[in-house]
Amino acid sequence: MRYPTFNFAIVRKPGENFCDGLTTVDLGAPDYNKSLEQHGEYCNALKKCGLKLTILEADPRYPDGAFVDDTAVITDECLVQSSFTFPSRQGEGRAVKDFLPKRNRLERIPKPATMEGGDILRVSEHFFIGLSKRTGEEGAKRLGEILEKYGYSWSTVPVTKVLHLSTGATWIGGNNVVATSELAEHLKKYDWLNVIATPEDERYAANCLFINGAIIMPAGFPKTKELIRKITDANIIEVEMSEFEKMDGGLTCLSLRF
Repeated sequence: MRYPTFNFAIVRKPGENFCDGLTTVDLGAPDYNKSLEQHGEYCNALKKCGLKLTILEADPRYPDGAFVDDTAVITDECLVQSSFTFPSRQGEGRAVKDFLPKRNRLERIPKPATMEGGDILRVSEHFFIGLSKRTGEEGAKRLGEILEKYGYSWSTVPVTKVLHLSTGATWIGGNNVVATSELAEHLKKYDWLNVIATPEDERYAANCLFINGAIIMPAGFPKTKELIRKITDANIIEVEMSEFEKMDGGLTCLSLRF
């Protein structure tokens, strides 16, 4: 298996209007000061994994702008700009474009096809593309065709109970994936994957971040942490994510890594 090594990450601070962003959950409004504190802890965790950060200031035009992972899909060969579904997010890709790696060939998903980076789960050279309310069949097909040009394989995964595919399924090194129960059932069809299903009361813990041999996971999910401990000796870094959970966000959402 080929594992990407990350050296850099782009993050954007949440703004004072962060609470005006899109969300499908009813967990109350995020506390702005607490979200800044948690974002700082997240940045420190990325640094512990050896990444050099570009930290962008909040952009009041885009309440969801902290979720920079949605704006692009990055491989060693190409950079694919996302095509957002909701008008309120349309300009986010342009807002980070100047900070993305210049070495990669730029590819785009043309309208009316839709594709958001949060619907992508990469495991070695295979890309799972979530079919969700944010990424349609045409967007998935267009992305798949681009990836094929650079030697990658791909398949689609239906996403019905979470916002994005990566909300409920993430790679944690090797052939290991942690996922919510319904996504685990789908991914288990791939016999080359080892899929860990989160307990139903710890579904949020399915969103982890594997970087350079370490696993960053949301704090407060001991059962999932123990399941991960049983299959890997990777260093686990826990980060409190309560304010981002209120806005349908997770660890993968908050950075673009390359």
